[in-house]
Amino acid sequence: MTIRLSLGHIDVYDDRTAAFAHQLGLASVQFHTPDVLPGERGYWSPEELRALRERCDADGLRIDGIENVPVSHIWKIHRGLPGRDEQIENYCRTIRNMAAVGIDMLGYNWLPTFVWRTGMEVAGRGGAKVTSFDLGRVGAGNALASYRLSPTAPLDEPISAEQMWANHQYFLDAVLPVAEEAGVRLALHPDDPPVDVPLGGAARIFTTPASLAAARLQAGNSPSWGIDFCLGTVSEMGGEEAVNEVIDTLGPVGAIFYVHFRDVQGTVPSFRECFLGEGNYNPARVLRRLHDVGFDGFVIDDHVPAMVGDPATWMDISSEAYCSRGRAHAIGYLQGVLNGLALD
Repeated sequence: MTIRLSLGHIDVYDDRTAAFAHQLGLASVQFHTPDVLPGERGYWSPEELRALRERCDADGLRIDGIENVPVSHIWKIHRGLPGRDEQIENYCRTIRNMAAVGIDMLGYNWLPTFVWRTGMEVAGRGGAKVTSFDLGRVGAGNALASYRLSPTAPLDEPISAEQMWANHQYFLDAVLPVAEEAGVRLALHPDDPPVDVPLGGAARIFTTPASLAAARLQAGNSPSWGIDFCLGTVSEMGGEEAVNEVIDTLGPVGAIFYVHFRDVQGTVPSFRECFLGEGNYNPARVLRRLHDVGFDGFVIDDHVPAMVGDPATWMDISSEAYCSRGRAHAIGYLQGVLNGLALD
């Protein structure tokens, strides 16, 4: 079994991004609500998905998966609002259309108010810019409120944890049979930040290793359901101990589909992102543990610090910002660790 690296979390795909992948020695890519998939009909059409596939084929790059449909495709599903059945029908269209062009991984989140941060340009190692979260400062609002995947419509009323669990079950019951038939795997991203208090009026439910295991039970242990194992988010829950719990629980049953490789310093209620190797867990130990439980999927870079000369790597989604020193450092770090461990 081999753990492989893919250039991940790509928002804008162009010649620069493709060249960056090849210069780093990578043969595959993973997308994050890419600009080349506008989905103006409420779903990703066969035509736009095929164009993306053919573009990557021409560039000599395999597509490992896509995560996060546009928020306009899923916000009613998240909130359990009238109109969610139409959005679910369109989500199923997206699944079938992905399968038709040979893309078999779709990541999703369960965050009606999306990811929260309270600081966007906190000084990290050597003055590199990183994001941070402090529960005591959420009254000032979400520093990511203007990010393109943050919903613009305010909640009509608070959403309880019980409602969130029920909405997730409703979603799974509708889409999993379609995913199973199509051969597409759905990967849940844990809630970031994993706090047990509502943010923006919506409760967060995927905030512990146990809750991720409970989500698998909701999915009826379907082979088409697993997690997008965001190491940074799980590290926010409880450092390497929480990371190990997820690996040991979901890894042996094949429910870890792919990995976001990033880390933080500190755990909820307060943490900041950081360079790999200076956070809560030991990257080499984590990769070895993943290998030992049978994980043989792909690993991607995720959020990275903005180093000297790098634009802010959250709000600027251009390929110029994406192809950064911070990202090259993260990929090179992971390549060195994987080569040193000789995981095969």
